Amino acid sequence: MVRLVREAIDLTSLRAALLRPEDGALVVFEGTVRDHARGRRVCALEYQAYEPMALKKLEEICDRARRDFDIREIAIVHRLGRLLPGQCSVAIMICAAHRAPAFEACRFAIDSLKKTVPIWKKEYYEDGACWIESGD
Repeated sequence: MVRLVREAIDLTSLRAALLRPEDGALVVFEGTVRDHARGRRVCALEYQAYEPMALKKLEEICDRARRDFDIREIAIVHRLGRLLPGQCSVAIMICAAHRAPAFEACRFAIDSLKKTVPIWKKEYYEDGACWIESGD
């Protein structure tokens, strides 16, 4: 399950859609907007994406996670548009029988997303704004 959304990410609904009785582990990564970066106060972020390619790359990450780690399911939801500090920008959920592969798959997913998915971030400060290189 992969999605790009413009509204708040509903973690409760996502969890309910994924978790099954056979799962002994549910690992959740929730990326949130910080109020500071590079020594400056961040007032807001804006995320933009090349959506067809972003969805394709997110699917590839999920496929690889299922293939390379002993997990049952993975979901990645990334928010687009303007976000304020404290708001969730990305959620990754992994369901598995055991915690170790779930944690490993989750780390793989967020690291791969940052490196390969065409989603761009613009930081807004009190005195201006700038686009940020991927990986942060």
